[in-house]
Amino acid sequence: MYPDDYKYTNDHEWIRVEGGKGRMGITDYAQKQLGDVVYLELPEVGKSVKKGEVLGTIESVKAVSEIYAPVSGKVVEVNSSLVEKPEAVNSDAHGSWMVVLEVEKPEEVNDLLSAGQYEELAK
Repeated sequence: MYPDDYKYTNDHEWIRVEGGKGRMGITDYAQKQLGDVVYLELPEVGKSVKKGEVLGTIESVKAVSEIYAPVSGKVVEVNSSLVEKPEAVNSDAHGSWMVVLEVEKPEEVNDLLSAGQYEELAK
């Protein structure tokens, strides 16, 4: 259910790191808890974030939640089509990336949860 090549946070974000860049979003568990997503606020390209800092917000008909940076880095790409159609998160959370981070500290990825560990957390 949770892709093995992704890493996960306790706050229900995922990241897939390749070649020093990490594409990230929220997990399927998170989107189910939120319900119908209606709004997404993401950072500007060029913004630097530290691991655990608020990266943006996601709003559903039930709640507004913060999105946290899974690792430290600089935002190098934002998925503007997802901002325009945030409801896509509900149909494909693991395929709906939000931002691409240039990973500043690759070792931070090792502190994240594996798919199996995250699945245990999300039970």
